[in-house]
Amino acid sequence: MNGRMGRSLGTAALLLALAGCETALVKSAIPQSRPTGPAAPAETVTEPSAASRDLARYYEKVQNDLLTRGLLRTDGGGPDTPYDADDLVRNFEAIAFYSEYPGQAILATSRRTSGYLSRWQGPVRIATEFGPSVPLDQRAEDRAQIDAYAERLSRVTRHPIKSTNRNPNFHVFVAGEDDTGFVQNRLRQLIPNIGQAQLDLFDNLPRSFYCFVFASANNGSPHNYTRAVALIRAEHPDLVRLSCIHEEIAQGLGLPNDSPSARPSIFNDDDEFALLTSHDEKLLAMLYDPRMKPGMSADQARPVAHVIASELVARPR
Repeated sequence: MNGRMGRSLGTAALLLALAGCETALVKSAIPQSRPTGPAAPAETVTEPSAASRDLARYYEKVQNDLLTRGLLRTDGGGPDTPYDADDLVRNFEAIAFYSEYPGQAILATSRRTSGYLSRWQGPVRIATEFGPSVPLDQRAEDRAQIDAYAERLSRVTRHPIKSTNRNPNFHVFVAGEDDTGFVQNRLRQLIPNIGQAQLDLFDNLPRSFYCFVFASANNGSPHNYTRAVALIRAEHPDLVRLSCIHEEIAQGLGLPNDSPSARPSIFNDDDEFALLTSHDEKLLAMLYDPRMKPGMSADQARPVAHVIASELVARPR
């Protein structure tokens, strides 16, 4: 997984065999499973456990430390973060065509797909679900943030992306330490043939894993995403939680990697920027430009990327 917060956020868009897909990549260590009890109804609000409250205090300290050091910027970059078309092309290639964990496969039949462009061809329909431990006011705030972000991403990419509960294919779970049973049961309902290995990824996560996303394709079109699942820890304070939302959804669209040279960008492990930047918007615009084709290799895409990047930097920011 790629990281944020000093390489502590599990935030790569990882190819996962959610529905029989032969293409799968996962993080290097899968947490051990623990028994899960019956899930509470989604509309139920439960009091967080002591473990959940302790986790919330820990993440609050992490956020405060980063802010004290001038990180988690929300300004999107400025005169101190210039970039040109060549920077965009270099960063696009590093972020769109490769994944940090290309050799870690969930299934023995999985094969590496790094080095080829992958994205959604059809509409992206994002549904947000909340674990029972998430307070109602936080649910309302998070849902509003995700709704607005989906509209922004649709404008940037010129691709149909929206928040909806009607036939969703991109599921964003905001859930806490106490909500494992709820999330796993919902995944069984959404993806009946999901394997236990995939379900275990949502259980007993180390606190160094802040959030993550899985985007899956099908066997017939391995570079065409058809489903994604993201997990955002509910214990995060507001800015870290919003940072997770921005990165996970953007990565689930087809930008799975980080690059230390990407600036200003959320696709960088240095935690300098918390929210999607103008640079990142251009990467997404490049990804969904019709001149880019799923399945392109980096070599095939490079001359096209130069043309698109030159056009994008010529426009006012």
